[in-house]
Amino acid sequence: MARIVILGGYGAVGREAAAVLSRSHDVVVAGRNPPATVPGATTLRVDLRDDVESALDGAYAVLMCAEVDNARIARACLERGVHYLDVTASHDTITEIRALEGDATALLSVGLAPGVTNLLARHCVELTGARDVGIGVLLGGGERHGAAAVAWTLDGLADLGPSWRVEFPAPYGTRTVHGFPFSDQFTLPDTLDVDRVRTGLCLDSRLITALLPAAARFAHRLGPLAKAHVGSDGFAVAVSAGGVTAAFSGRRQSRATGVVAALLVDRLPTLPHGVWHVDEVVDPVGFLVEAAAHGFDLHLPPTMQHDGTATSSSTA
Repeated sequence: MARIVILGGYGAVGREAAAVLSRSHDVVVAGRNPPATVPGATTLRVDLRDDVESALDGAYAVLMCAEVDNARIARACLERGVHYLDVTASHDTITEIRALEGDATALLSVGLAPGVTNLLARHCVELTGARDVGIGVLLGGGERHGAAAVAWTLDGLADLGPSWRVEFPAPYGTRTVHGFPFSDQFTLPDTLDVDRVRTGLCLDSRLITALLPAAARFAHRLGPLAKAHVGSDGFAVAVSAGGVTAAFSGRRQSRATGVVAALLVDRLPTLPHGVWHVDEVVDPVGFLVEAAAHGFDLHLPPTMQHDGTATSSSTA
């Protein structure tokens, strides 16, 4: 079995990825304060801000589930021929890693948003040839997230942009989303060769979503309020381009991110060396159908013929 090291693997996303990967791999969960036991995995104490050499010894791939010197660790992996995947949603971190080179594969945009959203966007653009893409992300306020994820979201609230309406799958329906700096809007114009991508956020609570623009002015003071879990643990992402919409939904966004990351680890033998976003090297429909089989709902638009007329729809 291949040795897969999950850095930060005892967080909300890392635990879910470990649960999937441990079925067919030797999984090592590493970090500064790992728990005594992780089901299906061994644990390793390592300070990611220091020397990570011990964690890389014998590793086939590293899955990064922390926000600690990501680019430095990615470089160390690629220099040693160790594959690297990163669930980060930070555009700055993604840009740093994108510039690296090495004799292995580094995969970015690994998770729900970015990740699943990238693949949905590619599918819609390939169907329609559209040059303008809209992405909506709906998160359940009742799910518990790690400190890093909460801090990243609060930072993003300070950069809220214009609002628009997005059609999400049932039970959510049409919702208002507020422009939010998900990394997709920066990376997809390049990888999909489109003119514009806009990304927006809403919560399952319509009331709290309506209050987000006002709350954005005090984002740096909202940390304590993030501990109040108001809403469900449901999520949905919806992508529209050229008059068609594709969506992916379910419960527990952290689990979805972990499952997607784990399934991408299994795709590594089929991927070319280099640094890639997931939409550049992974077939959208085949992968999304596989991910949906883990308890999520996939909503794909009808396929389009060359004359622009619709054929049968594809859903899972």
